[in-house]
Amino acid sequence: MFETDEVVDPTVRCEDCQACCCRKEVLLLGDTRVPSHFVVLDAWGAEVMERLDDGWCVALDRQGLRCSIYTMRPQLCRDVAMGGAECLAARAEPEDC
Repeated sequence: MFETDEVVDPTVRCEDCQACCCRKEVLLLGDTRVPSHFVVLDAWGAEVMERLDDGWCVALDRQGLRCSIYTMRPQLCRDVAMGGAECLAARAEPEDC
């Protein structure tokens, strides 16, 4: 598990997650857990999570705004602390949420 001393906002929880981070590009750095049908190559030939035409991650369950491959999600996704700086920054960007 990823350990951090990052300060998190405890009021941000799964129940009110807006899945803002699920619109960010996710570079796969040696991730072998991600099922291959969710992976595409970007313009530079790097493996990334596929995103739909509207920008949302293909693995996002739109009904509940939850990751459909949560136990196999990329390391980059695992490293984002809910309520942490990256999460709050994504929530603050209106074009991403």
